Amino acid sequence: MKVVLFCMNPYSFGILEPIMKVLKQRNYQYVWFVREEVIQKFPFKNEYITSNIKEVVDFKSDALFVPGNEVPHFLRGVKVQVFHGFAGEKKGHFRIRKYFDLYLTQGPYFTRKFLQLKSKYKDFEVIETGWPKLDVYGQTLHKFDTDKKDLLNKFNVEKIILFAPTFSPSLTCAPFLEKEIEHLAIHKNYLIIIKFHDLMSSEFIKKYKDIADKTSNILYVDERNIIKYLLISDLMISDTSSVVYEFLLLNKPVITFKTHSKVFKWDNSLTYEKLTEKVKINLEQDPYKKERKEIFNEYHPYSDGKSAERMVDATEDYIKKHGVPESRELPWLRRYKMNKMFGKQ
Repeated sequence: MKVVLFCMNPYSFGILEPIMKVLKQRNYQYVWFVREEVIQKFPFKNEYITSNIKEVVDFKSDALFVPGNEVPHFLRGVKVQVFHGFAGEKKGHFRIRKYFDLYLTQGPYFTRKFLQLKSKYKDFEVIETGWPKLDVYGQTLHKFDTDKKDLLNKFNVEKIILFAPTFSPSLTCAPFLEKEIEHLAIHKNYLIIIKFHDLMSSEFIKKYKDIADKTSNILYVDERNIIKYLLISDLMISDTSSVVYEFLLLNKPVITFKTHSKVFKWDNSLTYEKLTEKVKINLEQDPYKKERKEIFNEYHPYSDGKSAERMVDATEDYIKKHGVPESRELPWLRRYKMNKMFGKQ
């Protein structure tokens, strides 16, 4: 099987890495397509990458794994949606854009909704596999324990708090929590790690970097992959970011501000106030511990570290049943959009 790992944004690298490892184990041929604007952020040495869509056309792939919303219809191969997160409440998460042959869902909540959509559109398959980015939870859950111990000792703190808001202007809490974060940092038994999305506004990046520079127990990090910080942190502060669900699946408390989630199983505030008080309550009392179990069961009930394997298996099975499509039929407007983005082939 010949495979394209299709990346339009840097967040895709960490999602597709476990799939790449499975492809290596099975001796499959693969290439990374990375959009030219983000290719300098590609983290894997000795991997073949290209931003030339003509090269991908000539590769004649059998399958394309895509964490984003779009993929050129004219590329050969099964177009597989692997998703870029868990925030089903975000606009467009369940929108059918007609690009994909196969949707590989994270858990029952998503599977039910896409099966309903399948019955309506009748031109794609849906299989529940789990999400590859979280395979690390089943494989190396304690990989960064030493890093955590070193940080606790270095900063002489007891707990690590992760501030990881989304970048979306209409959803992010970043503009409203500067003073609250500074006030929280008065408590020197906390280390506050700030980890922003790759697409966060440069204005807020600068503001929070300035705060970190002048505050001894605030650490701003630029690393692409957030997994390390999810694993070492004791509590997360966020909003409507999909990493909320990734953190909850580690069975640790979350505080959000004005989340758009319709059903939340954590501490959500409708005002940008009392952050310090909420942190203390959630660390000491953990009042939403029972509710987090429901998130695990519905969103990602897999802890075996084999979601990437299931994704590759599901794609192999699809090809056995349906063959390899030479292209994907799209409405005219969608075709026009892809031709404009990548050039008409």
